[in-house]
Amino acid sequence: MLDFNKKSKVFITCKDRSVEYLEKEVRELGFVPDYVMRTGLEISASMEECMDLNLHLRTASHVLYEIKSFYLRSAQDIYRRIKAIEWEEYLDVDGYFSVNSVVDNESVTTPLIVNVKVKDAIVDRFRDKFGRRPDSGSDFSGLVFQLFWKETQARMYINTSGETLAKHGYRKIPGKAPMMEALAAATIYATEWNTRVPFINPMCGSGTLAIEAALMASKRYPGLFREDYAFQHIIGYESEAYFAKKRKLENKIEEIPELKIVASDISLQAISYAQENAKTAGVDHMIDFQVCDFADTEIPEKPRGVVMFNPEYGDRLGVDDELEEVYRRMGDFMKQKCAGYRGYIFTGNLALAKKVGLKASRRIEFWNGTIDCRLLKYELYSGKRD
Repeated sequence: MLDFNKKSKVFITCKDRSVEYLEKEVRELGFVPDYVMRTGLEISASMEECMDLNLHLRTASHVLYEIKSFYLRSAQDIYRRIKAIEWEEYLDVDGYFSVNSVVDNESVTTPLIVNVKVKDAIVDRFRDKFGRRPDSGSDFSGLVFQLFWKETQARMYINTSGETLAKHGYRKIPGKAPMMEALAAATIYATEWNTRVPFINPMCGSGTLAIEAALMASKRYPGLFREDYAFQHIIGYESEAYFAKKRKLENKIEEIPELKIVASDISLQAISYAQENAKTAGVDHMIDFQVCDFADTEIPEKPRGVVMFNPEYGDRLGVDDELEEVYRRMGDFMKQKCAGYRGYIFTGNLALAKKVGLKASRRIEFWNGTIDCRLLKYELYSGKRD
C-alpha cells in the first residue's frame, strides 16, 4: 500500500509556453521547483500534496508521481523491468488501469508498442501472484501509469490526475472554437491583472476568459467542479481526506461585490452559452453580460484595468479579408474608449494583428493547439505621456 505522506519526485506537465505561469501557481502553493523545462517542472511532494495540486492548479495538464526510475536500453528490456515493479502496492487486483508513454529511444517506432508491453508486464505479474488480473483499457477512468523514456533513462509515474486538468469542468457549452480553460488562465496570468480592477472581455464567445477571470478573483479553484481523479483509485486513498480538501476549497471563496467584469458579444446565443457556463462555475453574479457590438461595450471609467480580446484569426474561422476590418475597429475601440487601460489581443494571425493600428509593447508567445499564437499588449495612455 502506498504511503500517501511519502515524498517522491513529482513532475507537473503543462502546454509548451505556459510553464512560467504554472511555476507561479506552484510557488504560490508553497512548493519550490527543483528544475523547470518547457513543458513542465519537477518538485518534491507526497501523494497527499498531489491531491492538493490537482485541486488547485489552473494551468497544469497532469500531476505525475514517480514510483520508479531505472536504466532501460531497448524495447526488449521493457517487459522484465516493468514486471519487477510491485504494482500490487498501488493497484487493486479488481481495479482498472491504463498506460500512457512518452518515448525517445531508437529501438521504438511507436509508443503504442511500449504501452502494450507495459500493460502485459503488469497483468502478468498479477496473474502470477493472484491468479487473476485487473481490467485495462485506453480511457483514463481508473488508475493511470505513465512511462517517460529518453535514450537509456526511464521513469515510471502514477498519473494522479487521469483526464487532463486543462479542462476545468464548468464549460458545458463550448461554443465555436473555444479557448481551453488552462490556456485562458495562462493568458490572464500573462496580463498581470491584479484581480481587483475591471476585466473587460469584448467578443467573449462562450465566456471562458471572463469566467476564468472571475474564478481567479474569487479564489474558486478547478477542483470545485470535478469529482473524478486517478489518485482516487490508488490503494491507500481515503475519501474523507479528499472531501476535507474539497471543503477547504469552498472555504477559500471570496466574494468581491465591487469588482467589475464585463463580457460582451454581438451574438445573443453566445451570451446565452456564456451565462450558462458562468452559472455552472458559480460566477454568473460576478459578470456583467452585454449583447452588443464590441465597440458598444460599456467600459468603467475608474478604476482602469484590463481589456482583452480573443478574436477569430482566420486559421479556423472566418476569412482574413473579412477580419481585417474587425481588427482595425478593435484598435480604434481601444484608443477611443479604453484610455488608461492595458489592452490585449490574443491571436494566431500576426498579419491581421498589423491592422490594429497600435504598436504592441509586448508579444507573449503561446500555443493554441498547434497554432502559433501571440498575446499582444498595448499601453493605452490617457492624456499625454509623461
